[in-house]
Amino acid sequence: MVVLSSFGSPDAAAYRATLDEWFATNVPEVWRNDRRSLDEEAVVALRRDWDRTLYDAGWAGLTWPTRFGGRGAGPVEEYLFYEASARHHAPEGFGRVGRLLVGPTLLVHGTDEQRERFLPGILTGEQVWCQGFSEPGAGSDLAAVATRAARDGDRFVVSGQKTWTSFAKWAGWCVLLARTGPAEARHHNLTMLLVDMDQPGVTVRPIKQISGMSEFSETFFDEVVVPAENVLGGVDNGWRAAMTLLTSERGAVEGANKYVELLEDAQLLGHCLQGTDERAARFLTLVEALRWQVMRAIESQSAGDAHWFHKMSVLKLYWSELWQDMTAAGLGSGCAEHRDQWRFKYLSSRASTIYSGTSEIQRNIIAERVLGLPRSR
Repeated sequence: MVVLSSFGSPDAAAYRATLDEWFATNVPEVWRNDRRSLDEEAVVALRRDWDRTLYDAGWAGLTWPTRFGGRGAGPVEEYLFYEASARHHAPEGFGRVGRLLVGPTLLVHGTDEQRERFLPGILTGEQVWCQGFSEPGAGSDLAAVATRAARDGDRFVVSGQKTWTSFAKWAGWCVLLARTGPAEARHHNLTMLLVDMDQPGVTVRPIKQISGMSEFSETFFDEVVVPAENVLGGVDNGWRAAMTLLTSERGAVEGANKYVELLEDAQLLGHCLQGTDERAARFLTLVEALRWQVMRAIESQSAGDAHWFHKMSVLKLYWSELWQDMTAAGLGSGCAEHRDQWRFKYLSSRASTIYSGTSEIQRNIIAERVLGLPRSR
């Protein structure tokens, strides 16, 4: 296939049209128009079916090499695909963590045996994965994880707790970061493990959020056994593998989803304010600036610029604080028609400056790694 390098080319326009036609045809009507009427069992079934729909249509491994069953597309195609997915309100399948995070990490750091074992099930959506990184005392400071993996011959014995674990309730596998060396070694004492969740010692407890949702769970590991063959990237080399995974997490997919969500919120705010307040127009401008920055970063990535990720580094900070400002304005607009919607959005946005790296940590990263400022003492 022709790999796109620019958003403004005729090929990109044709690709957008292809995506719009496919999503318009394939997104289930009940999900598009009446998803709130579905009970949990129906939602789970529909999202599992969506994983298979993506696979059957060849969209599951969009940027994976063709030799591993992927489409061989580039970052521009990936962004356009997920922007179209968000615009058409497509379901989020249960295979998301596997396709977007675990699969790309396996492609970089996995052994041939690990790729052969796990990649096919990730593509089809049959393997549901969760990500075991954050802990009660190690969220933004990932190097401080306390979960231990003790070597015992040809296996590791894992004990500890993870929190904010998306998809843990349904996951059969967990990509987990554990400490295998002395605490003072920081960054050089971590190992990434592929953990079977269906075994004694694994306990999952869903977390009820302030918004009323239970998207995350606490996950406990009590002497859980992991074969040494399930080490991903090498013993004590987990930090490097984790950075590969997090680069995937904070790339084109997040940028596309957040742009569409913020755009819809800004348009809704304009409706609620009914032209009586200039904030709606200002928010629309800020949302379009977000999209412009994402697209420039992705074009740099497509061109092979080694520093493309620096252009993306400000985006998590940008969109999370923008979303909070916008939902606060919506809640304060007094719009009776959308009062409940704004209340839910406002409560949901409160956590956005904490998960995936707090705003304080993001500012430190930008200062030290992008601007090259000295670390404060």
